[in-house]
Amino acid sequence: MASTQLTDEKAIVTSGARPGVTLAAVSVVQFMVSLDLSVVNVGLPEIGSGLGFSEVGLTWVIHAYALTFGGLLLLGGKIADRYGHKRVMLFGLGLFGLASLVGGLAQAPGQLVAARAAQGVGAAALAPAALALLASTFPGGRERVKAFGVWSAVNASGGAVGVLAGGLLTQYAGWQWVMYINLPMAALALALAWRGIAADRPAARRGRPDVLGAVLATAGAALLVFGVVRTDRYPWSSATTLGTLALAVVLLAAFVYAEKTTSRDPLIRLGLFANRSVAGANAYTLLFGGAMASALYFVSLYLQRVLSGSPARTGVEFLPFALGVVLGSTLAVKLGYRFAPRTILICGGLLAAAGFAWFGLMRAEGTFLVDVLGPSIVSSVGIGLCLAPAVSIATGGVAPGEAGVASGVLNSTRQIGASLGLAALGTAAADRTGRSVTPQALSDGYALGMTAGAVILAVAVLIAVVVLPRPQRPGTDKAGVG
Repeated sequence: MASTQLTDEKAIVTSGARPGVTLAAVSVVQFMVSLDLSVVNVGLPEIGSGLGFSEVGLTWVIHAYALTFGGLLLLGGKIADRYGHKRVMLFGLGLFGLASLVGGLAQAPGQLVAARAAQGVGAAALAPAALALLASTFPGGRERVKAFGVWSAVNASGGAVGVLAGGLLTQYAGWQWVMYINLPMAALALALAWRGIAADRPAARRGRPDVLGAVLATAGAALLVFGVVRTDRYPWSSATTLGTLALAVVLLAAFVYAEKTTSRDPLIRLGLFANRSVAGANAYTLLFGGAMASALYFVSLYLQRVLSGSPARTGVEFLPFALGVVLGSTLAVKLGYRFAPRTILICGGLLAAAGFAWFGLMRAEGTFLVDVLGPSIVSSVGIGLCLAPAVSIATGGVAPGEAGVASGVLNSTRQIGASLGLAALGTAAADRTGRSVTPQALSDGYALGMTAGAVILAVAVLIAVVVLPRPQRPGTDKAGVG
């Protein structure tokens, strides 16, 4: 064990990287991206009234970001592999920070929507580049376990803290600050990355870029997200939704064919998915992302619309969830020295599913202490246990030249899973609620959504059991974590 750890540390030093600074920069990036996904949601009512959004137009504050972020992740990962992970991350940080500033200064709906779209482009560049830097800086052993433990804590807690920050900022400082809050984080990450991350190695000579594949993948992924996020306006069975999703499937199928037959440098090597670890971890993350996004959505609405909490109070009541994620991530590090990531992933998924099922018992006459606190802790600890092993499995054993692509695929899977899960479970909850807006009807709908989330997590655990390869001996696996 000691010799393995020494070898890993020598490899990091030899590469010229400063692992502590790299981990700090990547952590700030991931916290900022995760926080941005949730901080805006709490401020939507104030944004709508402040800028004069229509009810339908207001949804595009969320959709514009989801479309560009989810649609461009694969391309962002490929660009990072081709032109350098540090270089692309710096570009993404600059664009994300500038777009956040413009969004806070917006005076009309179109300006804010455009700024949110630009934020998505920046996030699609920096997220896979940052994760690839983490994977290459910590290739295996105990240091990798620690690094991905820290990453998972800031990743999930960023989403929960975003609800707290969004509530407090919206109520006491104004909705503009849900955009401005990104500026100090982007500046800090830029400073850390500029001075502390080793320069990119010279790019390897490759064939001509696969422009057709990039267009097909980006258009297909964007249309898939677009079709899903508009189900709040057009039902799943409508011709508009079915036609959009069908076109997305056609484009993605054409992308697969183009990647198999192209003579250029492909956007993604399809053989990557022959790796059971990569395929299994992405399938798990697709379902896991949908369930987690739905939890934040339903619980936030339950606290505000059923229990009549203010935005600031709702944010404070999400703190146990954030702390539970940190606790679960810390446990994942401790357990990672003794158990394989696959084992931790299965146990965490089962714990999260139990917490979601507990949420499914929420009542119209409920209270925070009885109906929210307990399941928040159980589910969040389970979530914290899952994040690091899933990412480590998906990126472990991948060639350095494909680290950005593997990271982009995983981020895209999570984003698409969140959109699909939230749309599907939101539709189910709305059908259960019906036209009534009484506390009883609303709580019934939210409870159904959380119960369905528990079922989705159980399916994800089944995938982990069946698809992910078993480690050769306790505490080790091909991903180099454990």
